[in-house]
Amino acid sequence: MNLDVEDDKKIEIEKAITSEDSPVGIDAKKTHVIIINKLVEIEKRLDKLEAKSS
Repeated sequence: MNLDVEDDKKIEIEKAITSEDSPVGIDAKKTHVIIINKLVEIEKRLDKLEAKSS
């Protein structure tokens, strides 16, 4: 499994989730929204693929 993230993509993601108000440096709610949204997109794509193969 390749978990490497291209530098430009990593910078883009870091900018999107950074929060100076957070003690850990990221906006946890925004981070979770991004993750959940991406999972929903993946689920929709899988549903389409499964429907085509049926």
